[in-house]
Amino acid sequence: MSGKLYLIPSTLGGCCIGDVLPQRTVDVANRISRYVVENTRSARRFLSRLKLSRPIDSLVFAELNEHTPAAEVPHLLAPLLQGFDVGVISEAGVPAVADPGAALVSAAHEQGIRVVPLVGPASMLLALMASGFNGQSFAFSGYLPIKSDERIRSLKRLERLSTEGQTQIFMEAPYRNSKLLADIIGACSPRTKLCIAADITLESELIATKTLAEWKKGMPDLNKRPCIFLMQRQ
Repeated sequence: MSGKLYLIPSTLGGCCIGDVLPQRTVDVANRISRYVVENTRSARRFLSRLKLSRPIDSLVFAELNEHTPAAEVPHLLAPLLQGFDVGVISEAGVPAVADPGAALVSAAHEQGIRVVPLVGPASMLLALMASGFNGQSFAFSGYLPIKSDERIRSLKRLERLSTEGQTQIFMEAPYRNSKLLADIIGACSPRTKLCIAADITLESELIATKTLAEWKKGMPDLNKRPCIFLMQRQ
């Protein structure tokens, strides 16, 4: 009998574990000894904060990130096929959403392995909840193109889609947030509304919805802050 693949959310920053993770999630992490993680160092640091009953050095880690060849992903299921439960941990938030862990989940389904998602912070949904935008029809586009001309085309396309009442959600690497915000203001209508949700669940949390004309009057410092952007044209 194969093990179960548990998707274990991690915190979105240095907040208190008890504020964002229910006890069941902590309990499952406490009994698993094998993990597939995006980054071993940050995963060990997160698990240390959970105050596990076993030494961190007794755990077994395998990495799955953007550098992992697709052909190697099925091999990461070997412990599961041997009957061991395995936990998947992303760099932040829930695994497999805008995250390489999705490839492992897909491979697990192909092998008939049970996938168990656990409760924890999901920045996309938390931002949508707090935005005031349409929560019944929305689309998450993940990371937009890096090249400026391609990114601007994508922003204009998302703005057109948002005029139909569908909330458009996207994100950027934290060190490129300010550039993305400048492109949004430059490419889209001043009447378009934008919600900026930065540092969600942290003491420095910023969640505000304004028109682009209003944002242009006072742009926040978003450099190196994990951030979700939501757009809706009224």
